[in-house]
Amino acid sequence: MSVPLHRLAACVALFLATSACSAGAQEKGPRMLRPEEFAILPWGWTPGDPDQLAGIRECGFNLAGFVAVDHLDLVRKAGLQCIVSDGSTHVGDAEAALPEDEIERRVKSLVERVAGHEAVFGYYLRDEPGAGAYAGLGRWAAAYARHAPGALAYINLFPNYASPAQMGAATYEEYLERFVATVKPRFISYDHYALMDDGSLRGGYFQNLEAVRAAALKHNLPFWNIVLSNAHFHYAEPTEGGLRFQAYTTLAYGARGISYFTYFAPHVGNYRLAPVDQFGHRTKTWDMLRNVNLQIHSLGPTYITLKSVNVFHHPNVPEGCRGLDTARHVAEVSGGDLLVGEFEDPQGRPYAMVVNKDLHRSTPFTVKFKHGGAISMISAYTGSEAPWTGEQVWLAPGQGMLLKVVPKE
Repeated sequence: MSVPLHRLAACVALFLATSACSAGAQEKGPRMLRPEEFAILPWGWTPGDPDQLAGIRECGFNLAGFVAVDHLDLVRKAGLQCIVSDGSTHVGDAEAALPEDEIERRVKSLVERVAGHEAVFGYYLRDEPGAGAYAGLGRWAAAYARHAPGALAYINLFPNYASPAQMGAATYEEYLERFVATVKPRFISYDHYALMDDGSLRGGYFQNLEAVRAAALKHNLPFWNIVLSNAHFHYAEPTEGGLRFQAYTTLAYGARGISYFTYFAPHVGNYRLAPVDQFGHRTKTWDMLRNVNLQIHSLGPTYITLKSVNVFHHPNVPEGCRGLDTARHVAEVSGGDLLVGEFEDPQGRPYAMVVNKDLHRSTPFTVKFKHGGAISMISAYTGSEAPWTGEQVWLAPGQGMLLKVVPKE
């Protein structure tokens, strides 16, 4: 998706603050993407614990989650930024109906308390609002735009399996359009939990990506996807294949951010196997998630330069999605149940993100581009360009691969 970076970090001051923040922590492995380039967020409340904050960054996140004002210095020292969460500015239905002057007072007060802290990337407003709250949320977002123009006003939307009564709209597309028209957001975030404990993929996962991508492209906005990193209810326990699948399908659709629900396991019900458990200890999910996040950072310097131009599935096309016949650059692809995101770089050269949708089986694959030319891959481990040949043609379960082609003259 072609999105100017200033759409997500509107002022130079925030950009410089982010760079300074990242530079303050010791770098290991690939360069860490800045949140305005590609946001990686552990969804949920994060305590002011220096060790846990260090662990969040070590796990490959560039945002710390939702954080209290008093903990901003700790976030900065960990080399992270965050979404500020303060009870005075959480926007429930009652707060959405507040008069303009009261909204202005609360926002101004919080922004003054923060005083331009370099760890601030945005401010939390609301999770999963109905469309009836949009007018009020628009007033809150406008107040933040006036008082903290470089920061994001964070609102997350329902998935497409929410009911019309929950959404306050007859269709999911209407729900998205009314959000953009009324709130005038700087980005679109939504959640969709699709990996089930019977091994199935919940219906509507790809249709949700399709709908949000279409709205984001139409209005020239970046979008973020919230996916699962724990098990609860009838959702599956995390696996390497499942985490890769959620990350790479999100990338193939051109997202500019991914969030994981949750990093810390809630102390309720059957929640389990979050990256950090109820006793504060790392689980096997932590290591699996770090590997996936580091792959995103490796691909990131190339990925963030690309424009999403098409997405298709082959040979199995989910309802509401597109097939190979819509491809702009790919002539043939085979080797498994595949998803292909097509991209172009600033010079118009074609790229393709090929994803193995099978959560259990590896597959070799072949691809041919319409204009011919040499095909190379961007390594998810080094970020370097390498020949796409030999054992490189294999995809693990849920794995994606970013290919580049240099067309023949």
